[in-house]
Amino acid sequence: MARIPLPEPSIHISQQQARRFMLAAHGLLPPREKEGKRGVLQVIRDLNAIQFDPIDIVGCNSDLVLQSRVKEYRPQMLDDLLYKERDLIDGWDKMSSIFPVEDWPYFSRHREKMVEEHGKPDGKVMEIAPDVLGKIREDGPQSSLDFKGYEEADWFWGPTRASRVALESLYAMGRLGIHHRENKRRYFDLIENLLSEDLIETPDPNQTKEGYQSWHVWRRVGSLKLAHAHSGEHWGGILGVKSAERREILRSLVEEGKVQALSVDEVPGRVFFIQSQDISLLEEIHGDPEDLRRAAFIAPLDNLLWDRKLLTWLFDFEYAWEVYKPKEKREYGYYVLPVLVGDQFVARVEPVFDKEERCLTIQGWWWEEGVEGVGEMEPAIRDCLADFREYLGAERVRVSEAVRDQRLKGWVER
Repeated sequence: MARIPLPEPSIHISQQQARRFMLAAHGLLPPREKEGKRGVLQVIRDLNAIQFDPIDIVGCNSDLVLQSRVKEYRPQMLDDLLYKERDLIDGWDKMSSIFPVEDWPYFSRHREKMVEEHGKPDGKVMEIAPDVLGKIREDGPQSSLDFKGYEEADWFWGPTRASRVALESLYAMGRLGIHHRENKRRYFDLIENLLSEDLIETPDPNQTKEGYQSWHVWRRVGSLKLAHAHSGEHWGGILGVKSAERREILRSLVEEGKVQALSVDEVPGRVFFIQSQDISLLEEIHGDPEDLRRAAFIAPLDNLLWDRKLLTWLFDFEYAWEVYKPKEKREYGYYVLPVLVGDQFVARVEPVFDKEERCLTIQGWWWEEGVEGVGEMEPAIRDCLADFREYLGAERVRVSEAVRDQRLKGWVER
């Protein structure tokens, strides 16, 4: 089958314009400009979804995404929006994600697929589902530790207690939702106790498979802000859409006027896509000199980093999250965050927070090769470190002796 041609770009921009548009659209030019819970909601609605990961070294990924965009962000803000106000919900988009609760109906096809895969009534897991649901109905929200005496069952990560597999399956099917978390442990409740009946009963706004796929590709372009058609993890989680289908959908979205095709001068031969509603920002963005003197630590699974190829093309920055690599194979460290100053990635930082000692340690710091004007970055990095310390609730900051550039110690202590 012949490869589906992509549309000709109608917009042509420079690499610098692309970088600054990306950062502005992602809420990072300048960073930490949104405020309060309203700012948290705005960030997530602007990005459609942010990825959740439970590893907590200096906060979970979702908290790190928000601390770089919301002034004086605290994790309790996100917890309140998820588990008290319920304006947000834990679910599945690219991967385990947090998204606006009003998007619940749009993911009904994913939940139906989970019913097909895990909801067979003759399966061992579903045999115990009535007991699991009954216990929650009687005793209230439960975690996997509240169920005893069940055999093991096969699950994605290996043999697991059948009760836990039942919880995971019922959650994926939409029968259960997350009532709250305690130290990242999830407590599940019946979905009807968490969402309004009207929302639960709202039919899928996309009545056809093709309509859903077009919507999800369009949505993902909005989460990336600038997208290209080639395969990668940044397109994950869209049911039934592989490379050929994606190219056809992007072409159709351009024809419908929902998406525009563009080119970047310094990235020849590549076609990129932007939601039409973001064109006005693209036309406005130039980058105020003051905005370019601000710094931020970027989450390892930040939406800005979802497409690592794009990161290299636009920012000349290569990043790999090494948390799952053996220690001896890591180039940098276990939990390393990119450091953004203005519209450039200038360094990588390995922060570690001791919750008992309330101490933030800069365990590692690596300047990018060729970075100029390091001394001029001192105010931006000092302010960034101060805000990061406040976000964590750290009482002090120290710089490890392993950090070669000891100027950082002076910047922290000054």
